[in-house]
Amino acid sequence: MASGDAVSARALRPLRRPWLPRRATLLRAGLFAALLGLAAAVLHTPAGCPPGPAGSRPPPSGSSSGSPDGEPTGGAGPSGTRRPAGPGLASGEPGGSGDRSGAPGSGEQAGALDGTDGGTDPGGGEPVAGPGGRPAPLPLPSGAVGVPVRLAEPAALAVVRPGARVDLLALPPGADGTGSLLASRALVLDVVGVDALDAGAALYLALPPDQARRAVSQPEGSRFAIVVRE
Repeated sequence: MASGDAVSARALRPLRRPWLPRRATLLRAGLFAALLGLAAAVLHTPAGCPPGPAGSRPPPSGSSSGSPDGEPTGGAGPSGTRRPAGPGLASGEPGGSGDRSGAPGSGEQAGALDGTDGGTDPGGGEPVAGPGGRPAPLPLPSGAVGVPVRLAEPAALAVVRPGARVDLLALPPGADGTGSLLASRALVLDVVGVDALDAGAALYLALPPDQARRAVSQPEGSRFAIVVRE
């Protein structure tokens, strides 16, 4: 009888549903598992990490146009490279700022007839020295005519140098007094035979065509003289 009562009492107890975890509990468990996984990954990470790609590093400041050695490639172009000078535009090339070879439009041409010296160095206004320390001959300016003149007094050649300006005078044979002026401020291109000071010594002048014709048309035996201007 007692056992029957126990069975009936057990049968009358309320039936409990099985316990299910709540949503918050599941979220906490998931976060805990993620933290455990992250900690395990950190513990197993090697001490040194491989460097990133070479292109990922930013270039050093101020070296956008430099060479691999750090030297600037210079220039004023949009890409930072120096544009080469065009033909004939560099100093010292024909047509450039350093050209003094008597090409058309150079200062030497303009100085042939306007009273300015051409063919001199830009520093001190002296002709460029040739072999032996003597001034080198000057080139013949465009539009001028080269005329060699033998002076009646060759010793006067000792005080003349290429690039000087002289007045050329002529005295016909047998005439006395002052000679006639053939050319004013003529450019001296060269002095020939200055060391010998004999009959072979001569002065090489650059004259305009009309003055050159007057000089060579002088009668035979005419004596020439010069007056040094510069």
